[in-house]
Amino acid sequence: MSEKLKVGILGGTGMVGQRFISLLEDHPWFEVTLIAASQRSAGKTYQEAVGERWKMATPMPEGAKGLVVMNVNEVEKVASQVDFVFSAVDMTKEEIKKIEEEYAKTETPVVSNNSAHRWTPDVPMMVPEINPEHMQVIGSQRKRLGTQRGFVAVKPNCSIQSYAPVLTAWKEFEPYEVVATTYQAISGAGKTFKDWPEMTENIIPYIGGEEEKSEKEPLRIWGEVRDGVIVPAVSPVITCQCIRVPVLNGHTAAVFVKFRKKASKEQLIEKLVSFKGLPQELALPSAPKQFIRYMEEDNRPQVALDVDFEKGMGISVGRLREDSVYDWKFVGLSHNTVRGAAGGAVLCAELLKAQGYITKK
Repeated sequence: MSEKLKVGILGGTGMVGQRFISLLEDHPWFEVTLIAASQRSAGKTYQEAVGERWKMATPMPEGAKGLVVMNVNEVEKVASQVDFVFSAVDMTKEEIKKIEEEYAKTETPVVSNNSAHRWTPDVPMMVPEINPEHMQVIGSQRKRLGTQRGFVAVKPNCSIQSYAPVLTAWKEFEPYEVVATTYQAISGAGKTFKDWPEMTENIIPYIGGEEEKSEKEPLRIWGEVRDGVIVPAVSPVITCQCIRVPVLNGHTAAVFVKFRKKASKEQLIEKLVSFKGLPQELALPSAPKQFIRYMEEDNRPQVALDVDFEKGMGISVGRLREDSVYDWKFVGLSHNTVRGAAGGAVLCAELLKAQGYITKK
């Protein structure tokens, strides 16, 4: 590409915003040229606004330090300076819905990490390897918004990334009943152990709203496009418990599955390791070469050893075995702020760009 697309990060001072800025450093297609946040950060340099709250393991990118933070609510002013935006704003659901559509109406595509638009029928919610065809609804969304190039696209909840792709790989065996327990890292709440000392050596068996998202969002991803909207699937039925555990990065899932069609362990593993999608075929910059890997060791996957597989964009699966009540059970692991948040959104944007939905203004 001769010239990179200019990208704005809405909510750039929070943990997911910081992850966006880290991941986009030296990106071949995109360049962060603008950071917007709340009024209290506006007017400061990004380094001043974040101060001691930089939560990434790697240093703040030099190119971001001196950017003067803009007020995210000055929509026209922000939108006029970029080709598209990533959204990681910290607002109420209704405020997020409103501001993301306001940006879209300035003819600025919005790729969002937030949950506000995940159930808007004409907004695609994508795991790019699973449901790229959902991009089709952008046409009807643009009609509703009255835009030519502006739209909103979202990525799903971080907790489902460790099992929804696995179940997708096994689709031909018709999984119809799933029990999942997710063990979720504290960065999913935007926290570090410094911010949340009570999580040290502790488990909290409740994460507000997470179980409903974990049960329902996969069905929307597996849904079909009908008359310009996405109609969710009705199967498999998923029941979930979500538990916060003392881990910084990495969501682990313990999952039990019933299938309508019999499958051997060898068949199930082969489907996992061979599973790929459009991002792999197009060799998108952030796409993992191996989307899902299977680990034979009894004590894998482990967060400490495996969370950064494929730079945090791959999924690790292990302990696949027959079950005495369900048919099969397994353990999955995904990086919640890379594949599950900012990295997943960057991959969505790459696919949208490759398909002509995001262009230079």
